[in-house]
Amino acid sequence: MSWFLKLVHTKETANYPGVLIPLQQVQRYQPVDSEPEVKPDDGAADDEDDQPLLPGDTWDLGSLKAEIEKELAESGKDSPYERKSRVINRAIQDVGMGRYQWELFTLCGMGWLADNLWMQLEGLALVLPRLAVDFGVSENDVRYTTMITFIGLSIGSTFWGIASDLIGRRPAFNMTLFLCGAFGFAAAFGPNWPGTAALFLCMGLGVGGNLPVDGALFLEFLPFESNNLLTLLSVWWPVGQLIASLVAWAVIPPFSCDTKLESCVLTNGEQPCCAREDNRGWRYFIGILGIMTFLMFICRFFLFRLYESPKLLLSRGRQDEAVAVVHGIAHHNKAKTWLTEEILNAVGGHPEAQSLTQTAAEIAKSKTNALSWQVMKPLFQGWRLAVTTILIWIIWATIGMAYPLFNAFLPQYLAKSGKDQAPVSTQTVYRNYFITSAAGVPGSIIACWTVDIKYVGRKGTMAISTLFSAIFLYLFTASTTPAYQTFCSAAEAFWQNIMYGVLYAYTPEVFPAPNRGTATGIASLLNRITGICAPIVAANSGIKDPLAPILAAGAIYLVSFVATVFLPIETRGQQSL
Repeated sequence: MSWFLKLVHTKETANYPGVLIPLQQVQRYQPVDSEPEVKPDDGAADDEDDQPLLPGDTWDLGSLKAEIEKELAESGKDSPYERKSRVINRAIQDVGMGRYQWELFTLCGMGWLADNLWMQLEGLALVLPRLAVDFGVSENDVRYTTMITFIGLSIGSTFWGIASDLIGRRPAFNMTLFLCGAFGFAAAFGPNWPGTAALFLCMGLGVGGNLPVDGALFLEFLPFESNNLLTLLSVWWPVGQLIASLVAWAVIPPFSCDTKLESCVLTNGEQPCCAREDNRGWRYFIGILGIMTFLMFICRFFLFRLYESPKLLLSRGRQDEAVAVVHGIAHHNKAKTWLTEEILNAVGGHPEAQSLTQTAAEIAKSKTNALSWQVMKPLFQGWRLAVTTILIWIIWATIGMAYPLFNAFLPQYLAKSGKDQAPVSTQTVYRNYFITSAAGVPGSIIACWTVDIKYVGRKGTMAISTLFSAIFLYLFTASTTPAYQTFCSAAEAFWQNIMYGVLYAYTPEVFPAPNRGTATGIASLLNRITGICAPIVAANSGIKDPLAPILAAGAIYLVSFVATVFLPIETRGQQSL
């Protein structure tokens, strides 16, 4: 029964005896100034809470109120929710980083891992050549499978982002992996190409919500001084690619035929090019990924007790439950907390006087209005912020096109890398792809270090990594030797993982907090739209020249590099609004 008790959301602080201590006994933490703040019209970067923290005086109700009042005056926003939300932030900070956050880091990391395991094209890319063989689809036409799957990703990321605000973080957190695992496993039994593509689309509906839901949830439970762990979450991304490539190398070649597409008899678009019992490897591969994803869902749902976001509960008027969550985190971390409803009311007012509740209709309306000019207008106040907004959106859009143009079809490129573009054996293709994936893992880790190097920072790291990503794409086309192309693809994977890791951190840092969600949401939307277009470009340009998609990806990366160079704001060591 212990696993069942983990599903029960405890709503009362009485269930966590011994964690409450007086506010006056808690050590206060204060930020340490490291570099000058960015001025308001710079549009940058970070909350005061992102600065390094050192022990200071102890808390009392007066000092807590004074600090909240100061922050509210600087932000220009004052409401019962704002006040109480900041109090909860302080309470989580004082509980500190502990077992709960590290377990949540692992489980959120599973979502990022699944994103690259499936949707960021590693799982799909690895089976495209075998789908073409199994269902008798041409090498160019089978690329539309990626476009269909990207549609599912786009719908899923939008739906689950809104749903997490409507129904809560916990259901969205669990359902995304459940749908991904269920439909992903079902895709292994796809009867034909259209049916298999439809199952991939449904799988995308689930996995598409992982990044927006998991990232937001994890951030809401982090103490201030540990916010950099959100950047470190990106390390799970290349791990997903590495696992997918390893499984593919192990199971696809032994159960695949190497029949050339040119010799296939295509009658009704579904005629297999070889006996299906000789081409089962891709089905085994997809089935294994589905089982792995379902195991990750089981870990989330049955083995971990996830608390609902205290800020979400606060916005629903469930203040007592929000306090209970903080007590539950303290209990899980074997720590103490001073948070009570009385303190919340003393700072933010009594719930009877000011309702904090937002109805589902109000939340949906606010989401609908998120793209209105009135909401976006602050992103263009001051030339520096306006230029930054435009360039960031250009970078996200260009990378959304360039990344899948190469990575989504890399096994197809590697399969033609032999002398005179003669087909390479399936075993060699998946071995070389595994080498490429392994080379990308250190990139995310190195990015966490280089972003804080003086004179390099976020901008320098992004510019250098984007430039080298473009260079190695062009070098990839210079020779058809398998060893040479594997080296170039591995180097490209290394640099692009650095680029993506920094971009995920820089984007929310550079925008003012009141408009951060809108700015990053539009950036993500542009990234998805261009990602949908990438397979269309690859399929049509590849007919005329097999290298055209790779050359196009390199050119687009160069556009992104130029945009990065002209970014006017560096967020290293800076505070945001």
